[in-house]
Amino acid sequence: MSSIPSSPDSGSAPRLLEQVRGRIRFLHYSLRTEQAYLDWIKRFIRHFGKRHPRDMGAAEVSEFLTHLAVAGQVAASTQNQAKSALLFLYREVLDVELPWLDDVESAKAPRRLPVVLSRAEVAALLARLDGTSALVCRMLYGTGLRIMECLRLRVKDVDFERGEILVRDGKSFKDRVTMLPASIAPALREQLARVAELHRQDLAAGHGAVWLPYALERKYPNAAREWTWQYIFPSANLSVDPRAEVVRRHHVSDQAVQRALKLAVRAAGIAKPATPHTLRHSFATHLLEAGYDIRTVQELLGHSDVSTTMIYTHVLNKGGRGVRSPLDGLDGKVLREPAAEYRIAA
Repeated sequence: MSSIPSSPDSGSAPRLLEQVRGRIRFLHYSLRTEQAYLDWIKRFIRHFGKRHPRDMGAAEVSEFLTHLAVAGQVAASTQNQAKSALLFLYREVLDVELPWLDDVESAKAPRRLPVVLSRAEVAALLARLDGTSALVCRMLYGTGLRIMECLRLRVKDVDFERGEILVRDGKSFKDRVTMLPASIAPALREQLARVAELHRQDLAAGHGAVWLPYALERKYPNAAREWTWQYIFPSANLSVDPRAEVVRRHHVSDQAVQRALKLAVRAAGIAKPATPHTLRHSFATHLLEAGYDIRTVQELLGHSDVSTTMIYTHVLNKGGRGVRSPLDGLDGKVLREPAAEYRIAA
């Protein structure tokens, strides 16, 4: 099986995918972004018989994106992710400024209202969860965190005295502060006690390290094993870091939480396509229903633009934009069938 070609300029140059991987890691992109971009670049190259991207241009990129939409029938978000991967390849790796790439039409994602649960549905859902997934989902609804923001929390990020949680490197690499619900604090303290015992066991076995961002591990060699840097929701098993190839304890998988929530939704008889992100939507909507101003909700959610937060005001409207139907104003009067002489002929 032949591999993806290396640079056509030099036989000793790093292979193209190695260059892409190195650039992604230099810019501190997440592992998921790395995997997604590499996959799209490989698909792009293979689609054109493994030609090198330097030998291709606007026509090939446009054809590939059109192929995804027409033949592949992918969602708009999927097509846009593929475009982002190719944009990264040409600009960041090949150092080729291609103005035509900005002109390639992006698929328009449909503007949909978020799925929101009622307070009763949230209570029924949370009652059917247990263990770590229960605590994570309570955190999602109680703080408005995204699921990966929650799972990546470290011990140092929770301040029980101030009742707040510091979110590091959220979406778009932004930090923000959100509240720590008083009702969840006791359970969170118990979770930290269990994590502390697990950490002691790991240290005794010669492990106890976690992944650190931005070369902090080189700057502070012992920090990875310090208590303050440990994940609040660690995985039950040790694993090999795919980048550093060392044994570490990572955080709980988001897929495990998603599976647990899906079962709970089914058990609660909720007829909505609820996911962990639905709890974030419910957090925002219920705050607005309680009378909190939209700017406060915007800050808690970490939205750059208030227009993003405004979508929850549409969810607040009941029926047709909050307008009461005239049918509901009949006050229980009996609706009788019109007399025969006033009926419209078929």
